[in-house]
Amino acid sequence: MGIKIHELLAFDCKSHYAWVFFCPACKSAHHCDNRWGFNGDLERPTFTGSILVHEVKVEDPAPGFENWRIPRCHSHVTDGKIAFGNDCTHEMAGQTMDLPDWDQRKTYA
Repeated sequence: MGIKIHELLAFDCKSHYAWVFFCPACKSAHHCDNRWGFNGDLERPTFTGSILVHEVKVEDPAPGFENWRIPRCHSHVTDGKIAFGNDCTHEMAGQTMDLPDWDQRKTYA
């Protein structure tokens, strides 16, 4: 089991801003700032409260981005697992799975 989340620093590059994790359903990073409780475990994180990412669609997309969108994603992260709510608009709605390891080499949108 590896590290599942990454610390995001504030603009000063010194102080903590949020924790981020990779969402396998959205194929992007989601973050939890100080509004969420965190158990301090990087390998089996738990955030108190749900994480809600609102759906985003591009109105006038550039060529090549015609089908780009961020789905509605409503999840809970508990003990290193991500549970997707039934109200998600992606294909993993209602499922629970292990959070993937955070890959330091990748840039997540």
